[in-house]
Parts: sequence; C-alpha cells; structure tokens
Amino acid sequence: MSFNRRQSFSIQILQLADALLIWCAFAIAAFLREPLISFLQWRGINVNMEGVSGLEEITWLLFIVVPFTPLALELFGFYRRPLRQSLGPAILQVLRAFMVLALAIGVMVVFFKFNASSRAILLIAIPLTIVLLVLRVWAYGRYFYRISQSEGRKESIVLAGTPEDIELWLSEVPEDEKILWRIVGRHDLRTGNWEQFQKLLEDEAVERVMFAAKSAQFDQLGTAIEICESRGIEAWVAANFMQTQVARPTFDMVGGKPLLVLRSTPDLSWELLAKGVMDWMGALVILLISSPAWAFAAIAIKLQSPGPVFYFQERAGRYGKPFRMWKFRTMIPDADKKLEELKSAAGNQMSGPVFKLEHDPRIFPVGRILRKFSIDELPQLINVIRGEMSLVGPRPMAMYELPKIENSSHRRKLSVKPGLTCIWQVSGRNQITCFEDWVNLDLQYIDNWSLWLDVKILFQTIPAVLLAKGAK
Repeated sequence: MSFNRRQSFSIQILQLADALLIWCAFAIAAFLREPLISFLQWRGINVNMEGVSGLEEITWLLFIVVPFTPLALELFGFYRRPLRQSLGPAILQVLRAFMVLALAIGVMVVFFKFNASSRAILLIAIPLTIVLLVLRVWAYGRYFYRISQSEGRKESIVLAGTPEDIELWLSEVPEDEKILWRIVGRHDLRTGNWEQFQKLLEDEAVERVMFAAKSAQFDQLGTAIEICESRGIEAWVAANFMQTQVARPTFDMVGGKPLLVLRSTPDLSWELLAKGVMDWMGALVILLISSPAWAFAAIAIKLQSPGPVFYFQERAGRYGKPFRMWKFRTMIPDADKKLEELKSAAGNQMSGPVFKLEHDPRIFPVGRILRKFSIDELPQLINVIRGEMSLVGPRPMAMYELPKIENSSHRRKLSVKPGLTCIWQVSGRNQITCFEDWVNLDLQYIDNWSLWLDVKILFQTIPAVLLAKGAK
C-alpha cells in the first residue's frame, strides 16, 4: 500500500513515538526491578544482585530493541492503516513482532550471559512494551474518531474539475484518505466563473483544493492554480489524465521548472542508499567467510578440467549496460562454441531467450557440485563490490539473449541493478521453465521492493543454497 507524503510523515512520527514508548517501558522496568527482586527473595528465590544497576548493563541492547521494534512492527503491517487501526489485529501484529524480537533477545541473553537483574528488567519491559503499544493504538484511534465525528476539526476541501471527473476520482479514493476531509464545495472549471471560485475559497476558509481535471483545459487549470497560489491555498492536481499501470508519478525540478516524473523503479531514498551500503559490506563479509570454498573450487577445477579457473561472460547490467560477470568455470573450455549444436540436439527446457538444460553434457563432474551448491556464483561478489551487481536483484541476462526478448515489457527487469539472488532463486528455480514466469517474479520484486524484502530474500537464500534447493 502506498502513502502520500502527509501519511508517510505521520507514520514516521508514530514510529518515533513507539520507539520512545519502548525506551520508557525499559526505564520503568529498571525502576521496578528492585521491588520485583525483593519480592522474589521474599518468596525464597535467591537472586544475585551483584553488578551495575539500572539500564547501564543493557544499554547496548536498547540500541537494538528501540529502533528495530518499529521496523519489525512495520514488517507485520502495524502501520498500514494508522487512521482506522482495529485493536484486535493490532494486538496480533504486536505479538508477532515481539515473538521475533523475543527470540532474538533470548539468544542474546544466553549468549551474553545476562545476570538475574538484567533478566528481571527484560521480564518486566517486554510485556509492558506490548501494553503501552496497544494503549497507544487505542488512544490514537479514539483521537481520530473524535476528529472524524467533528466537522469543524476536519480539513476544509474544495473539489474542482468537471462533475464527471470529480465523481470518478472520488470513487477511486479510499475511505481512509477521506476520513479527515470536509468537502465544502465543488467547482466546474469549464464555466470560467473565477469570481465564484474565489468567493468559495474565501467564504469556506478552504485549506486545500483537489483538482480532478482529466477533461479540463490546461489554461483553465492554470488559472485556478494561480488563484490558489495567490491565497496560499494548497493545490493538488490529480494526474489521472495519464493512465499508467506501474509508473508512480512524482514531481521534480529542472532549471527551476516543475516536471511530472513517471518512475517505475524504486526512487532515491535512504533505503536505497542503505541497500548500496549493505551490498558492499555484505559482499565483502561473504567473500571473506566463503574463502575456503573459493580455494576448494579453484583446486577442484584445476585437477579435473584443463583451462582457467574463472569464466567471464558479458552480461546485461542496469538498462542493458554490458559488464563482465565473474563465475567459477563449470564447463569444458569450448562450451560456448557448442551451444548452438547442443540446442539443436537436446532442445531447451526454458521457454524464451534463456537457455536451460538440466543434464548439460558440457558440465564436468566437479562443476555439477559447484552448481548444486551455487559455489560457482561466488566470484560475482567481486561484481557486487565493483558496483556492477547487487546482492539481491534480477539475475543478469547474457547480452546475446537481449535481442531475443519478444515482449518489450520484459525489458523492465533491466531497470534495476542485477543481483546474486532474487525471488526466482528462492522459489525453486529449476521448477520454473517459462521465461514469462521468471520475468514476472523479477517484476514482482521491482514493484514491491523494500530493504526488508532484500533481507528476507537473503535469509531465504541461505537454506536454498545449503540444501541445494532448485539447483542442479
């Protein structure tokens, strides 16, 4: 679900408020810790009170729990409907998020051997946090319910355009968006009666004008916007005169002039910058951890097949820009020259421009092992470090395959940086034999991208690789 900027800002405020509530819960737990320990000692339970008191001993844990709890809540849809959030689903979402966090905290408690006083803080803080978050949802919901019942506290809005366009646009706006609106009037732009329009704005103390101007002339729309501008009233123009299925409209400036931007790829954001940092650092760490596998692959290839250890192929990067992709060689040295001959003799298990064959005779025995556990893909970490690939993204196609793409919409998979793994890899890739299905999975990733989705795919890739799921 997409949010406008006001909603996004409100959600960020809620996340900050929830983070503060979590910190307060731990502070209250630290305050109540001694009474709890005294009660336990009174009940005959011996508790070791040695060590630093208060939150100081688990301060580092707060730096994890406080910021990551709102992110975990967002993962379970806690902030999806902030104005009409039902208490029952909200409680369930909070419990799910804390089950994940409790598991992580439990591992930390055992691993770092927290003393009894620390565990007492956690014992109080976790249920208290759940209670405070649920109370916040209830209070926030009651507040907006009262606003929605009071016409005087709603935002005064005028709808402008043709009557048909206004009705069509209103029918497409979700009720959650309109809950805090008070529609005080409508104006047909085709009349050209600007005095009436100005009088409506002044008499009703209008805060915002929503233009549903699909059928209106641009000069009429421009005049109405100038009237709003001169009075400091916000003018929101529905860009439904352009029908897009995927692209998201935004505005940007070039030379001081506003331009409508239709973007079908993830916009520049802190999440996207974080993805770049995660790619570089993650690739470096994985490369160091997997260095024994590199040594095994290099020795095994040299012992079994004459020729170089690495195989290089020109692949399509972002927007089809060619780059040199690294792999451990798993085929005989002249494999590329025998491709067409093999296609004619054995066919192709993958429809479309991509070639796949389960029992490819060009692959030597050790190469099959390297492919089964995706060890042959490890050198692509070098491509990630060089910025040519990402850890998560659509798999790069060979340059010679691009001209064979028949459906031009399939080329949209080239609009983002290719990756080591994607939804296709964790969905049993050898069970997918239709190029259309493969591309649809890649487009699904692009259209629903988030940093959390990348993290989820990376974690799903680990068992897929270790268990050789879908790889042959």
